[in-house]
Amino acid sequence: MGIDHEALARLRANVQGTVYVRGDDGLATEVACFNPAIRHDPDVVVAARSEDDVASAVRFARDNGLPVRVQATGHGAEAPIVGGLIVSTRALDTISVDAPARLVRLGAGVRWAPVIERAAEHGLAPVTGSSTSVGAVGYTLGGGLGPLARTHGFTADWVRGFRVVTAEGDIVTADANTHPELFWALRGGKGGLGIVTEMTLELVPLTTLYAGSVFFEGDAIEPAFRAWVSWAAELGEEATTSVVLLRVPDVEGAPPPLRGRTLLSVRFAYPGDSATGERLFAPIRRAAPVFLDAVAEIPTTAVATIHNDPEQGSPSWIRGFMLDDFDAADGDALMDVAGPRVQSPFLALEIRQLGGAARRDTADGTAVGGRDSGYTLSAIAADPATFDSAAPAAAEALARALRHRISAVTNVNWAADLTDPTTFESAWPAGVHARLTEVRASYDPDRVFAFGPS
Repeated sequence: MGIDHEALARLRANVQGTVYVRGDDGLATEVACFNPAIRHDPDVVVAARSEDDVASAVRFARDNGLPVRVQATGHGAEAPIVGGLIVSTRALDTISVDAPARLVRLGAGVRWAPVIERAAEHGLAPVTGSSTSVGAVGYTLGGGLGPLARTHGFTADWVRGFRVVTAEGDIVTADANTHPELFWALRGGKGGLGIVTEMTLELVPLTTLYAGSVFFEGDAIEPAFRAWVSWAAELGEEATTSVVLLRVPDVEGAPPPLRGRTLLSVRFAYPGDSATGERLFAPIRRAAPVFLDAVAEIPTTAVATIHNDPEQGSPSWIRGFMLDDFDAADGDALMDVAGPRVQSPFLALEIRQLGGAARRDTADGTAVGGRDSGYTLSAIAADPATFDSAAPAAAEALARALRHRISAVTNVNWAADLTDPTTFESAWPAGVHARLTEVRASYDPDRVFAFGPS
């Protein structure tokens, strides 16, 4: 690795957390990914316990020529990290709610679940993601599209400030008044800008939702899906919806009512009264015989039940797209290549409807990419035997079938290989990408933070 023992000793003396080097017990556990198919192999890991630990780690990496990457919960890992230094921020888990100001300040290792719980004590809620086990900061840096996207926009739209360790190892505040260009870039620019140690997020006054999901199986799947396509196209922005085709394996750990079945799940979230929500959702209930119905008034603390994303990681392969639009003909094309009558490697094939507030940028502007798209499409495989060939081939078949709909910009959280220059550039509109490039060059001219094409 080329790092002398004295340098490592000084680093260990300067930090409260633990410093691991390749081969040390505990390193693999510290940087374990939600997707266990991805295993990192860095030279050094600093398990930070404070903001100063992060700064010490960055200065050490600069002095020793090590590229720096950051990981909190491991949900965002798309490829193995080999070499360099990983700063693990999972222990930065403080949460502080200022209820009168409707703000929450949270550390870089915090997951959504405790934020939701703490906010709910004050009749407030964060604009969160679909999974409450995901790290709040990493999710938000890419924009963040959750079950309230059409009514409340991207989560990044609600950020009011960051604490950041720069490439020089300095600790700065980035908000609308201090380092405003860095603040702009961090709301959607994802990486290559610094290590966020803390985020301040505005909360919304919300205690309940009319929300959840209904399931269709067998012959009801295709008519329910086609009904969803037509219904979603007419749905006002007062509600958010998505749909997913699930092939649930007959294995231990799968939800018992769904185990071994192929189903269609329609998700719905309306942040208003139950009577209006029920009326808005009625066309889906009438579309076909319902297998399971779990749409009802729920507290904001139950927001994770809308999508029912897995809380425990398992091997997975994911391909994401953003779509300009999606109509009945596109629905037919999707059913032809990946519907329930087709042998498919995908455990889940999900479409989320966008638009509404997600399309509108904030008054001061953000770097979020993908606002102009109408839908997202995600294909997820869970059998490692399909990862090298079958899953990529099936995803390419999807791309061909919907090529006229695939957006020019795919939000960075949905993008695949960010080391590919074309993929990386297409994560933002051209003007935003150019401005991000300038901000990254300003705050990290030596590319201390490894992000994007090398």
